[in-house]
Amino acid sequence: MSILLPTNLQQCPSSSFPSSSPLLSPSPSTVFSVTVPPRRCLRLVTSCVASVQSSVANGSAPASVIVERDQIRLGLPSKGRMAADSLDLLKDCQLFVKQVNPRQYVAQIPQLPNTEVWFQRPKDIVRKLLSGDLDLGVVGLDTLSEYGQENEDLIIVHEALNFGDCHLSIAIPNYGIFENINSLKELAQMPQWSEERPLRVATGFTYLGPKFMKENGIKHVTFSTADGALEAAPAMGIADAILDLVSSGTTLKENNLKEIEGGVVLESQAALVASRRALTERKGALNTVHEILERLEAHLKADGQFTVVANMRGNSAQEVAERVLSQPLLSGLQGPTISPVYCTQDGKVSVDYYAIVICVPKKALYDSVKQLRAVGGSGVLVSPLTYIFDEDTPRWGQLLRNLKQ
Repeated sequence: MSILLPTNLQQCPSSSFPSSSPLLSPSPSTVFSVTVPPRRCLRLVTSCVASVQSSVANGSAPASVIVERDQIRLGLPSKGRMAADSLDLLKDCQLFVKQVNPRQYVAQIPQLPNTEVWFQRPKDIVRKLLSGDLDLGVVGLDTLSEYGQENEDLIIVHEALNFGDCHLSIAIPNYGIFENINSLKELAQMPQWSEERPLRVATGFTYLGPKFMKENGIKHVTFSTADGALEAAPAMGIADAILDLVSSGTTLKENNLKEIEGGVVLESQAALVASRRALTERKGALNTVHEILERLEAHLKADGQFTVVANMRGNSAQEVAERVLSQPLLSGLQGPTISPVYCTQDGKVSVDYYAIVICVPKKALYDSVKQLRAVGGSGVLVSPLTYIFDEDTPRWGQLLRNLKQ
């Protein structure tokens, strides 16, 4: 690894870098050299290099630094399906991302005037949350786990944004020596693996992979770094298995690969993540998160529901309510709303019908309508729900408790 310092900085005196300095002494794991151009510099160079040396030696990213700025920075994926789904979700929450030029990496949200949007690669969103360059971000839980590596400064605000669903899983060939191997335990116990000939796994998850194998007591295994079409690795003979994200599993089947019991490392979907230090130290960050979280919760809760309205004959609201509640799918969120329907007969106002309003899950819509009809419901109207604002959002209370830990 080498660091090239800016050319407008002066060469520091040789006494700043003694020959015995560990910075210039190669270690078994890292080759670290510094190239210093022979121009004028600031003494600041020595402390900067020392800081980098310390971070490399500790094997971790530099600690997050809260830089003073007025804007709250939200990181969104810059490309692909995750990028489009993130923008769609914010739009559904009445948060419209305004990007003057599609080639620009910064945008605004007029509804949140103190917030900037920065489009970044998902892994860079996690890294910049840790470095303090971003305050909030939308990433997959797999990316958060791989690049966040359980760092305590990363805090999950909302873990289920309802897109980007997949799971990280081990897959092996469905032929040859693996034909009858159907579980992680059976894979680990295969006599072929030894210290001299370990199980070879191709993956882009070089933190989660070894961690998972260690937690499951699998010793004779090596990992090769790979990106892209991992499914070809076993057929090419460069790996025995792969560890990759799986959505439908179709690509695995088409390449003669199979998942195995116990081989799922984690379930993943898009999540809203924040820097703990930003929430506690940056002015306005916590209030912004509260508003975003309330909008998200209200929309996501309503997204799986329909409002159903029906009329029903009855002698009283109590009697109608008893009939409605006798059906298992008609209880709604907190119970049905029963209201009298006023009509005129012979010049007099009377109540013969009652209106029932309930919320039902989308998946149970038709069965709910059948149950309404069975107890006398008619004129059934169905409309989608946009938002359900609760008295308070459970995740907001959980976030405040987490921040106090």
